[in-house]
Amino acid sequence: MSFAQFKLDSRLNTGIKAEGYVMPTPVQSASIPVILRGDDMIGTAQTGTGKTAAFVLPILHRLLSGPRHQSRALILTPTRELAEQIHQAVNSLSRGTGLRSATIYGGVPPAAQIKALRSGVEILVACPGRLLDHLDQRHADLSHIEFLVLDEADRMLDMGFMPSVRKILQRVPERRQTLLFSATFPEEIETLARQSMRRPERIALGLSAPVKTVSHALYPVEQHLKLPLLLALLQQTEAGSVLVFTRTRHRAQRVARQIGQHGYRVTSLHSDRTQSQRQAALQGFRRGDFQIMVATDIAARGLDVESISHVINFDMPDTADAYIHRIGRTGRAERSGDAYTMTTSEDNEMVRTLEKIMGKPLPRQTLQNFDYQQAAPPKRPDEQRPQTRSSMPRRSTASQRPAPQRSGVRSNHPRPAEQAQRSRAPRAQARSISQQQAEPEASTSVIARWGRTLRSRRRTL
Repeated sequence: MSFAQFKLDSRLNTGIKAEGYVMPTPVQSASIPVILRGDDMIGTAQTGTGKTAAFVLPILHRLLSGPRHQSRALILTPTRELAEQIHQAVNSLSRGTGLRSATIYGGVPPAAQIKALRSGVEILVACPGRLLDHLDQRHADLSHIEFLVLDEADRMLDMGFMPSVRKILQRVPERRQTLLFSATFPEEIETLARQSMRRPERIALGLSAPVKTVSHALYPVEQHLKLPLLLALLQQTEAGSVLVFTRTRHRAQRVARQIGQHGYRVTSLHSDRTQSQRQAALQGFRRGDFQIMVATDIAARGLDVESISHVINFDMPDTADAYIHRIGRTGRAERSGDAYTMTTSEDNEMVRTLEKIMGKPLPRQTLQNFDYQQAAPPKRPDEQRPQTRSSMPRRSTASQRPAPQRSGVRSNHPRPAEQAQRSRAPRAQARSISQQQAEPEASTSVIARWGRTLRSRRRTL
């Protein structure tokens, strides 16, 4: 079995060979014929199985036989990183065809996006929020869309993008082919599929368990020993590129800094970093400039780095699905990989869930020559919990009561310091509310300014 069976346009062979594709993966074999027929499709598949090429190749094939210089395919994704990865796959697989792709997402100036939209690129890979901003400013035209892909639909739901997705669906033609990919199918995703798709064919390939090319190990440890154990694991493990997952962005930043202090080439990926910083981190990690990347779940899906040999869960993820997607960053393309997970007693329930999914116990490991009896360091003064009212000693003697005022009449007026603090509070609260109200409009206002600038320049010319 080879890609020749699909009878794709011969102009795509250059990209297929350049990507090193020889035999289609199961998800490609199942999906490509359905998409080539023009049927709507709902797909579930494990990460690292070639899902992106499964929908990009048939879309490219069909775009080659139609008009150019207008947007005919729209791929919606939840994150900038996944948008860039799909964009790169489109560019690689379409080399030599003249088909063009553009990414649309927030966090970057909109000028280049406006230019691409007005030039009529054939494929748009977009995050819902920024694309909706462009639509509201009339920079984007979706009236010619023939192919709509909703990738990682459940993740878009989790990130609160569904209202924007529904608005975008109202602006694309009803006569289109819709492809929806999702790891899980909560009720809202099922409802979205019923409302936006026509008799979709379902393709489900083994999402119930992690990929078989990954070996798993649990490292039970106390919370305060996680960082020393991580450093010991890195020192005693022969690893290529290592991806470390934490639960919060603050912990990702702290762990990356502490790893770097021990001489490792390390970077971090989380939502507090700017788009340019995220791209630099990803590119450096792919090139091997950084051996270790510490990330939150923003990197659990869509991150495609074939050289990752180890995934280390510094924190256990909240769901089994998140675990599957995290460890799916290694063991890709039939390569073997290792997944280490540090567990505390609080993670026992999740461990049982994972063992039920995989149908076998997960091995527990201890690291030789590591001191598991180290005492927890004393908390810094700023980490001490403030006393609650119930924990404060009760006043029992008259000497502990505040002295009455000399006038004999207790004043109801606040002290000057208290009065100043009270007067500042409403203003601070008002500023906070006004900032929250302004944030959703920030992206739109930036795009609007760029639009006015471009219209002014055209009038001048």
